[in-house]
Amino acid sequence: MPEGDSLHRAAARLQVLVGERVQVETPHPRAATKHLAERLDGLRLEAVDAVGKNLLLRFEGGLVLRSHLRMTGRWRVEPRGARRAGRPWLVLRGERHEAVLWNGPVLELDGGVRPGVASRLGPDILAEPPDLDGMLARLRAAPQARQVGDALLDQRLVAGIGNIWKAESLWEARVSPWRSLADVSDDDLRAVLEAAHRLMRASVAGTRPLRHVYRRVGRACRRCGAVIRSHAQGDAARTAYWCPGCQVGGNAPPS
Repeated sequence: MPEGDSLHRAAARLQVLVGERVQVETPHPRAATKHLAERLDGLRLEAVDAVGKNLLLRFEGGLVLRSHLRMTGRWRVEPRGARRAGRPWLVLRGERHEAVLWNGPVLELDGGVRPGVASRLGPDILAEPPDLDGMLARLRAAPQARQVGDALLDQRLVAGIGNIWKAESLWEARVSPWRSLADVSDDDLRAVLEAAHRLMRASVAGTRPLRHVYRRVGRACRRCGAVIRSHAQGDAARTAYWCPGCQVGGNAPPS
């Protein structure tokens, strides 16, 4: 699933259309049923922002289109009139460029700023500066028996972190994903959040940080030499990656 850094990069690409009146098309039949083209065609695109894993496209008149990419969605920016095969979900056509959304299952008009959506999102890990105190407060308000690796993926607690940066930030801070929140000090939680912000900001800037545990199962940890492991975690069974040598503690699954 695209994480917060991917959404921030997409928002940066779409800035070429900000300030323009755009032609709107919904070639995919599932997108067409939402009647987005009828409501947005010809309006000025005033801003594009990334919030957590959501992209918010703000149009004149107070209309906001929320895009969530789930596992397969992708935004592309192409020259106007570029040839393409297939039927994208959404096309925003400006004077010189087109923003094209492929496989974008979540498109909600006005959904990005309604209290029902926004109130469920925690502070954005990529905000400048990040609201670390707010994130820490939400993590402490959650059930403290919850494993920290599972809690970091909860967008109601911290918005923007996905499986890659969960694994890498926990490794950076030497915190096992299997430790309960109660077993992780405020200083260690803050260190995890600071690592996530730093790594994801570097990714947004175009520097791909070296991955130490994510998808490195069976390979040696670059820090201590132990063998990297993985196991499903949480109700959603997202894969946790960790080094049992330098990320100790918690009720880790047996080898």
